[in-house]
Amino acid sequence: GSNAYNFKLSRRRAESVKAKLLEFGLTEDRIIGIEAMGEEQPIATNETKEGRAQNRRVEFKLVQRESAPVANKNK
Repeated sequence: GSNAYNFKLSRRRAESVKAKLLEFGLTEDRIIGIEAMGEEQPIATNETKEGRAQNRRVEFKLVQRESAPVANKNK
């Protein structure tokens, strides 16, 4: 497909993963953002069926949220 088509497809894939994470109980405020890459960052060649399959992926990063300080009740 064209670059524009592949970018839209990539975006839909990322949105689907976000929806599934929300379905699993992750709250919206914990999802920092999603980003579609289209054909920009392949990890394998697009010349083969196997390579194209590897490039149809979603990557995400887990970050630890900083915890809020707990008030000391003894003071």
